[in-house]
Amino acid sequence: MKIVTYLHHHNLGVVKRLGILLDDQTILDPNFAYACDAEREGKFNPRERADHHCPPSLHRLLTLQENPLEILKVACGLNIFLQKVGTYAMKDGTKYLIDLSTNKISLDSPLDKIETFRDFFAHEKHVEIGFKKRGEKIPEAWYEIPAYYKGATAGFIGHEAEIPWPSYTDVLDYELELGMIVGLDGFNIKEKEAHKYIFGFTILNDISARDIQRKEMQIRLGPAKGKDFCSILGPVITTIDEFESAEPNLLMTAKVNGIEWSRGNSGDSHFSWAQMLAHVSQDEWVKAGDLFGSGTVGTGCGLELDKWIQPGDILELEIENIGKLVNRVGKKQIKY
Repeated sequence: MKIVTYLHHHNLGVVKRLGILLDDQTILDPNFAYACDAEREGKFNPRERADHHCPPSLHRLLTLQENPLEILKVACGLNIFLQKVGTYAMKDGTKYLIDLSTNKISLDSPLDKIETFRDFFAHEKHVEIGFKKRGEKIPEAWYEIPAYYKGATAGFIGHEAEIPWPSYTDVLDYELELGMIVGLDGFNIKEKEAHKYIFGFTILNDISARDIQRKEMQIRLGPAKGKDFCSILGPVITTIDEFESAEPNLLMTAKVNGIEWSRGNSGDSHFSWAQMLAHVSQDEWVKAGDLFGSGTVGTGCGLELDKWIQPGDILELEIENIGKLVNRVGKKQIKY
């Protein structure tokens, strides 16, 4: 399944809802499908029942239910059943199939609320180039533990949103990463059981203000202002069952204005997702709705290539079996 969070724009504002992308034009709203079926069965409170069983928020579904994947699979089955029996909407006209081609519908970041964002540093080729630019070798400790930083979550945006260029930086960069969404709470997770805690994978573009990040890292603290203003997620989360519940090795590319800058593979990571989950969860809770980033794949940023994005550039980050994340770089904001 390909999971989205879609935005319904109307005259009273914007409503954000969980969806399942069925094809390029159609989203199944699983909450509406459950409500429609409950109403068909003659239940008095179909919407309340649907909200309890399958909330219209991915974050709520992950944090309140033990079997979110099964609940979403059943919703796909309900879609087929309801169409066979000729029930296409609730009595008030609410449809469970959403037409993505209308101007009232757009995609947001697929994870509507992020519990904690941990971004790793797991691709050796990227790490090696970074240390080489500083005249250093990769420290031995890097090979011993999957290191990560914790980032802010308020600045996340989604597919086709404009990338903000903060007033305090002159050097903006993209970072091509694979993102992993945790599906179950875990404490002291065993590496051999870690795949059970993975909900799915998405594309992560960890936008960086390189001049600010460089100063932060010289102080040996951070990154913070160099990254927290913006990260991009989407357009979908491909659930782990699509990869036979195993860690995938996926082709990853990035294009700037239609020209390929980056190409790598997610399987080149020095650490597996299972190792990352086991490491993080040592005497610490990993929670459903947490986001893990793999770190930049080799060649996956302008810093490695000595090439820099500019205002107005179109970034296309693509990962096989997930999709293409497209964003335009905004103009530098004026400092007041």
